[in-house]
Amino acid sequence: MEEEEAKTCRKCASMERSARESERACSYQYLQSSSKIYAFGCQNLPSLLPLSPNIPLQLRETPFFLQNQKFESKTHLKKVSSRQNNLSLATSSYCKLQDFTQDIQRKVVLTCDNKNGTKTVDAQTKPMVLARRPDSGGVEGRVITLFANHFLVQFDPSQRIFHYDVEISPNPSKDIARKIKKKLVEEHSAVLSGALPVYDGRRTIYSPIEFRENRVEFYISLPISVGKTMKIPEKLQQHKIFRVNIKLVSKFDGKVLNSYLNKGDEFAPLPQEYIHALDIVLRDSPTEKCLASGRSFYTNSMGGEKEIGGGAVALRGFFQSLRPTQQGLALNVDFSVTAFHESIGVISYLQKRFNFINDVCQRNSRTLMNEEKREVEKALKNIRVFVCHRETVQRYRVYSLTEEVTEYLWFPDRNGKNIRLVNYFKDHYDYDVKYRHLPCLQISRRKPCYLPMELCVICEGQKFLGKLSDDQTAKILQISCQKPMERKAIIDGVMEGPFGPSRGNKAKEFKLQVERNMTQLTGRILHPPKLKLGNGGHVRNLTPSRHDRQWNVLDSHVLEGTRVERWAIISFGGTPDQKSIIPRFINQLSQKCEKLGIFLHKNTVVSPQFEPMHVLGNAKILESKLKKIHAAALNNLQLLMCVMERKHKGYADLKRIAETSIGVVSQCCLYSNLGKLSSQFLANVALKINAKVGGCTVALYNSLPSQIPRLFRPDNPVIFMGADVTHPHPLDDFSPSVAAVVGSINWPAANKYISRMRSQTHRQEIIQDLTAMVGEILDDFYEELSELPGRIIFFRDGVSETQFYKVLQEELRAIHQACSRFPSYKPPITFVVVQKRHHTRLFPCDSDQFSDENVPPGTVVDTVITHPREFDFYLCSHWGVKGTSRPIHYHVLWDENQFTSDEMQKLVYNLCYTFVRCTKPISLVPPAYYAHLAAYRGSLYLARSDSSPSTTISLASPPKTMPLPKLSENIRKLMFYC
Repeated sequence: MEEEEAKTCRKCASMERSARESERACSYQYLQSSSKIYAFGCQNLPSLLPLSPNIPLQLRETPFFLQNQKFESKTHLKKVSSRQNNLSLATSSYCKLQDFTQDIQRKVVLTCDNKNGTKTVDAQTKPMVLARRPDSGGVEGRVITLFANHFLVQFDPSQRIFHYDVEISPNPSKDIARKIKKKLVEEHSAVLSGALPVYDGRRTIYSPIEFRENRVEFYISLPISVGKTMKIPEKLQQHKIFRVNIKLVSKFDGKVLNSYLNKGDEFAPLPQEYIHALDIVLRDSPTEKCLASGRSFYTNSMGGEKEIGGGAVALRGFFQSLRPTQQGLALNVDFSVTAFHESIGVISYLQKRFNFINDVCQRNSRTLMNEEKREVEKALKNIRVFVCHRETVQRYRVYSLTEEVTEYLWFPDRNGKNIRLVNYFKDHYDYDVKYRHLPCLQISRRKPCYLPMELCVICEGQKFLGKLSDDQTAKILQISCQKPMERKAIIDGVMEGPFGPSRGNKAKEFKLQVERNMTQLTGRILHPPKLKLGNGGHVRNLTPSRHDRQWNVLDSHVLEGTRVERWAIISFGGTPDQKSIIPRFINQLSQKCEKLGIFLHKNTVVSPQFEPMHVLGNAKILESKLKKIHAAALNNLQLLMCVMERKHKGYADLKRIAETSIGVVSQCCLYSNLGKLSSQFLANVALKINAKVGGCTVALYNSLPSQIPRLFRPDNPVIFMGADVTHPHPLDDFSPSVAAVVGSINWPAANKYISRMRSQTHRQEIIQDLTAMVGEILDDFYEELSELPGRIIFFRDGVSETQFYKVLQEELRAIHQACSRFPSYKPPITFVVVQKRHHTRLFPCDSDQFSDENVPPGTVVDTVITHPREFDFYLCSHWGVKGTSRPIHYHVLWDENQFTSDEMQKLVYNLCYTFVRCTKPISLVPPAYYAHLAAYRGSLYLARSDSSPSTTISLASPPKTMPLPKLSENIRKLMFYC
């Protein structure tokens, strides 16, 4: 026995030593031949910064297989379970590849069985590769000539770039750091070899010439001034000495990038550091002349400030980012508008933001109430201010408000003697503090440093990070809403203007040339699908033929109308005249539903309930009122209609109570819309009601299996899933993020989606509980169709390019784990990232018939401006009524189903016609749209209108995540969130 065990252990050790050799052999065999692989151990496998070089979007080492290449292995042929017998041949053959690749992030386990058990040896595998483009692009559709706001950038591959780390002490602001760098170049040119380096504003300097020494130290004396806000005489400016240490970090050239763009080495990673350096070079000129914020630049030269109310102004500017594309390096430049704090006195600023401040200032004896003080503190926290009662160059950051009002504030002087604040300002500055019943600004975290509000002015150039009001948002949109040709002219003006990325001499120093004309390319207009509607119990087909691809549902019925027998209506606020509209609204809504093939009973189960508006502000009273209505309806209410005088934060409580505590879907509307009772408004409400209670508006007449027969079959169901994470607004540093996953549960229509929502760690983008949510949706899918989906198509919204690899790595593993709960269940998975927040825009050429309008619905681009290797495309599936249409960027990160470009584009475009809330194609593929709506609904569950004070003040560290309340069983499988 001992000898046998010893032999077995020696065998295991031998296998461990050969593990990595086996992987290399596997790679060699695969690359040399298309024959089957038998190698053992292969089965598991204002500084504006561009993509971080630390994020590995590509492999840092050579992978051992191409993801989209077909191959088979006899060692992985497995008997398909009875549940999966209906898989198509394409799926079955690919399952062998999927078996080979699905555990790519786990360690290879080499097992040796003996009589005493199993001994395991770990061997490291290679990381995953993002999906490659499967072909040279799609071919279906009518060709259209377009401009894209990408500008070709020529670079010299032999140009060397020297990366230096710079350390400045004491640590300065970005503005001061740039002044130090400028003076450094002016005064020490010889030491820097006469170079004109560029600076990223933090720790990095890039130079086209190597400095004389690899490590140097300088001392720079600089007058510190507050900038444009105050002009300080030279004799009054304070000089400060800074120590600057510079050391060489690395040297590189553009040969690797040139090879990558020319598709030289298939497995070479994208040289992020070189692109980052060139991006900093092209930002140098705009940074010196404009106000940098995020990846955009803003300047008064593009139209000046526009006041949008609430102490905010809108400033126009432009976005720019350097990107690798099929045509080479390209600079993406776009028109941009954002909100900044208005540079005015703090008191005036607060008067514009809060109505109650006017009352406080007029009645000088009135102090701020607790809730008012919290709102003021939240508005001013971290804002930079300067004082106007004396000449100074200092700027201060607001930390908080004082507990006491100004009248009663004392502080110790240098001798430790307590001095009354108002007396101090009278004695030292001959100034009588006026607003003594307001608190002061506390500008230090550790010691008492008080500034009366009336003596403080908000520094200019600070981005407005708070949540904009509806009115502010409308004004921002109005300013930024430009017709396609107007937007194109603005972008062309930026490129030709004095602050454009090609201005200045830095680009020439690094041998960069930026094309001044937009990229011209050809796109394709995909054909609209034939749709299936209802017609008095019969099916009617319709092909949207209008230029905007909209169809008129008033001429026909919804495909699947529901019966709403038991419903109620509750009103909040409203004048007597507005309340008198309710009976007419009930009657007309019932008639509109009947015309659309939806049955809505003409009488509510209880008489309309009228409540004052303040009921919405008290969650306990609101819940009591809603439960009373539900009980009066014998706890069998299908729909609760809610009419409100105005928008109110109690809307969040209403949704939470109705959907978690009571178990009824609700539909809200405003009295302002009831006053018109237009046909379109009534139709929109009817469609939403029908979808929420289980009906559907439209389906594809030619189902997906008939349109993509190579991959889809009627008897092999497919699930479309969408996922999104909603984060709190930037000034909220404690609220949890909310993740949502939705999944289709009917096939082949695939137009009804159930949802799962979870709260998770504050600002965590990776979905933490994805395994459980996907598993629950698969359970519901099995309940509906009595079988599991043969394929999973997963659309992930809200992921930036820097997060691609990590999101795919973590979330693909989570999906696999969810599938592993079912015996022998390993469906092929396609993982697609959906990006809305990008800056690529498409413009029709002047010679095209659409030159004065947006690109038509169905416009797709998958060449020239797309990724040089990976599987992505831009699709504009909707008709842009206002402004310039923004195409959606679809990036296929993982594709075990092996879609062609045409198949994926057709799938996405056709799904865009099946959205339940409207009768036109939408801009975003529905699974991603529904996930966004569900995540927003989950965030409402956490947004209590009667929240305690502790939940409105920022905390030093986020508290433990509060779980979402559980959905009622009555609505769990309904599209209540739409």
